[in-house]
Amino acid sequence: MRQREAAARVGVHERTARDWDRGIRKSNGARLYPDGRRIDYTTGMTCTVTATSAPSLAAVEAALHPRFLTVTERESIADMRRAGRSLRAIGRALGRPASTIKREIDARAVDGVYRPHQAQRAWAKSRSRPKDSKLAQDGPLRAFVADRLREQWSPEQICHALVIEFPDDESMRVSPETIYQAIYVQARGGLRREVTDALRTGRTRRKPHRGPHQRTSRFVEEMVMISERPAEVEDRAVPGHWEGDLIVGTGNASAIVTLVERSTRYVMLGHLPGGHTAEEVRDVLVPLIQTLPAHLRGSLTWDQGSEMAAHKQFTVATGVPVYFCDPHSPWQRGSNENTNGLLRQYFPKSTDLSVHGPEDLEHVAQKLNGRPRKTLGWKTPAERLRDLLTTT
Repeated sequence: MRQREAAARVGVHERTARDWDRGIRKSNGARLYPDGRRIDYTTGMTCTVTATSAPSLAAVEAALHPRFLTVTERESIADMRRAGRSLRAIGRALGRPASTIKREIDARAVDGVYRPHQAQRAWAKSRSRPKDSKLAQDGPLRAFVADRLREQWSPEQICHALVIEFPDDESMRVSPETIYQAIYVQARGGLRREVTDALRTGRTRRKPHRGPHQRTSRFVEEMVMISERPAEVEDRAVPGHWEGDLIVGTGNASAIVTLVERSTRYVMLGHLPGGHTAEEVRDVLVPLIQTLPAHLRGSLTWDQGSEMAAHKQFTVATGVPVYFCDPHSPWQRGSNENTNGLLRQYFPKSTDLSVHGPEDLEHVAQKLNGRPRKTLGWKTPAERLRDLLTTT
């Protein structure tokens, strides 16, 4: 209902109702504001007072993160405890862990009796905000952090150095995030602005990072992520599932396609005579995969490199589905990463890979496929693949 109607229903002036909504209270001819200001009606003077024993109504009824218990949930806890319900039963009814219910009752009960509204007020008082940053005040902690930043230490290095240099002084503790907050958010009231120049990035503002659900799709054609890959691929029980990538040469100007079969570790290399655009990689991958028998064309797992933008066209041409790894997760195609490391013996970094022709690539692939591997019981990838071809 409207504020004026609500005030009339309760029997107070509309201004009083408005003050209640803003957390303002009246006491001894003065108005007490939530931020601690006290305005005296008689003298008109304003001063700051310490928090009173009771939190404001606004603090008690504030809408907070779902992880915090609400006053309604506290009422339900009290009702069910009086009814003799167990902690687990209360937790199930509220959708909370039983440990949360136990901690709440242990911390807020008085003389063994849990009173929900008293518990709500006690909780609201205990989390009074805002709190001053540790680095907003002069002192040895702020001086230590500022000095190390000028030495171009990272906030994480400073955090661990404090523990080592002051092992018994709990006041000399600060988290890396608090240091970042003091630099980027609270620079005027925290660390001085010139200290930000000591950060390695040289940025005076934080760079926002999007969450996975906010990222724009990398390709026009929708990717099928590795989480949707069949379970049989993960355990390597069924052969015919491949991992792929590029190894690139100096200046990112030349590249070689590398394919590794997950079960046998068999290696295939593709020659890229020109560049490594999506179309060029597609035109090399299609004939490379088509040299395999149908039962060894199960799937292909790749990272989210732009060279696989034509993945749908590859799948249509070969019938092989492509699954994409999560960003910055090279371990999701570990066999290929390991093989690329072995290939660098023959194709060193910072060299021109375009000088190696198809015959050179075939020679190197045969060398790797002819090496015994511990993970294969000291058999070679070529022997394992031969066994698969002769038994099917």
